[in-house]
Amino acid sequence: MSGSEAALSADQIVVGRRLRVSGTVQGVGFRWFVCSVARELGLQGWVRNLRSGQVEVLVWGAQPQVVALIHHVSLGPPHARVDALEVEDSAERTAGFDQRPTI
Repeated sequence: MSGSEAALSADQIVVGRRLRVSGTVQGVGFRWFVCSVARELGLQGWVRNLRSGQVEVLVWGAQPQVVALIHHVSLGPPHARVDALEVEDSAERTAGFDQRPTI
């Protein structure tokens, strides 16, 4: 952590993460669930299905809210089953939080 980050409280640190979610995550309302939770937490980013059967999420915002979203994603909505969750840092930013087309 840099000196400037150390001077900030956790809720002031803005972080970006890219998530890849595997399991039963398509056709079960997963993207809608992620959008709903992310918007409720005041986060920015997007969510989309991948042709591989995974769901990809880009999220950025205050560190505690990003951590909360990652926790919700790890659990998923009621009919989903999350088998694996990959998380990596991301510098990409976007306004709002929306669903993007499948790639």
